[in-house]
Amino acid sequence: GVVRLCAGEGMPRGDLAEQQRHARRVAQSVTVDKNPPKRGTRAIDRVVLHPVAGPLILAALLFVMFQAVFSLAVYPADVIAGGFAWLQDAVRATMPDGILRSLITDGVIAGIGAVIVFLPQILILFAFILVLEASGYMVRAAFLMDRLMAGVGLSGRAFIPLLSSFACAIPGIMATRTIEDPKDRLTTILIAPLMTCSARLPVYAVIIAAFIPARTVGPGIGLQGLVLFALYGAGIFGALGAALLLRRTVTRGPVQGFMMEMPKYQWPRPRDLALGLWQRAYIFLRRAGTIIAVTTIVLWALLSFPRAPDGSAKSQVDQSIAGRIADGLAPIVAPIGFNRDIALALIPAMAAREVAVSALATVNAIDTPDEGRRDQSLAKSLSAKWSLPTALAFLAWFVFAPQCISTIAVVRRETNGWKWPGFMLAYLFGLAYIAAGLTFWAATVAGL
Repeated sequence: GVVRLCAGEGMPRGDLAEQQRHARRVAQSVTVDKNPPKRGTRAIDRVVLHPVAGPLILAALLFVMFQAVFSLAVYPADVIAGGFAWLQDAVRATMPDGILRSLITDGVIAGIGAVIVFLPQILILFAFILVLEASGYMVRAAFLMDRLMAGVGLSGRAFIPLLSSFACAIPGIMATRTIEDPKDRLTTILIAPLMTCSARLPVYAVIIAAFIPARTVGPGIGLQGLVLFALYGAGIFGALGAALLLRRTVTRGPVQGFMMEMPKYQWPRPRDLALGLWQRAYIFLRRAGTIIAVTTIVLWALLSFPRAPDGSAKSQVDQSIAGRIADGLAPIVAPIGFNRDIALALIPAMAAREVAVSALATVNAIDTPDEGRRDQSLAKSLSAKWSLPTALAFLAWFVFAPQCISTIAVVRRETNGWKWPGFMLAYLFGLAYIAAGLTFWAATVAGL
């Protein structure tokens, strides 16, 4: 038969959730599904979409993922680090001491190698994400997050752009074009940089390796993976908190409903996973060969000139242009526990967050006259020079700081002006400064 629905007939007024439930009841009464979901899919969904068990399963999956990032990447990372160390030794053995050798060993190899060594961790992270996406679980995760996101004033449509921002904020921001409500879209754009993108992972990994002991705190629970999990969680909850404030102030507006179709569960295709990992590796290595390489060479030049006179009490870094720039930044960053090395790393890191690691490696290489000590890992060098409160403050800074010029440019394009990029920079750098300062002083008072 034919069902006629008149406008407003039987439709409850007011509550959006009640209207959605009524719409589902009407749809179920007039729809015949020729391809009903399989019994197995329904059984799995009863568990993974359960209001209590579902979020716990999601948290457990993320926890396992971050544990694997550290535990499975140890051997391949050591192999890559050993390869770059061998390359440095080979260059030193075949080239005479001088500016060119310093450029190659202390600039290019030390800087780029310090970043590429984290490629295994990035690939492990994305292997988990790709499996969750291909299996059909990621859409369920969006469904689980819808209630939480509605609580801070966002619709479920914001989940996919924010999820994309875990890879890179740029495609995540561009994906907000699917959000119809302009204020909802603007809010999502403004909080997307708080999602922990892959560029942050090298920064987190080197600091965690330097200052967090590689020990377990429970059966199969590594402390380093636990800290990484906490950093990702801090970014997520920071984004939700920012969204809550924005939706009640500058982007105030009603929350729209969200409907989605649940795909069937399926086994991920190995070819698709391999292709996805290859694409991520290519993107990462291309950045290492372009943005990171160029930035590292520029930083090396700023650190190498003017040359410190023989017998000078000043180190080469103190004598250099970069050292003088760092001295100018010191009064600004000293209250939050940052040292000269960090001040030097923050400026080139605006090109890309992972440049902070290559910058620290370049500073360490030039500032260490003993070539034997240069060959020790960056993590060991930092652990000997930094205090734990400073390291924790550095991590807190990178949870919030919008250290990416490309992201800023995309926000300007998507919002048609500099008003909202300027607002985003101000509030995120403000959050980063406050978070780093609170972390440093809390850790100092606690005697860490």
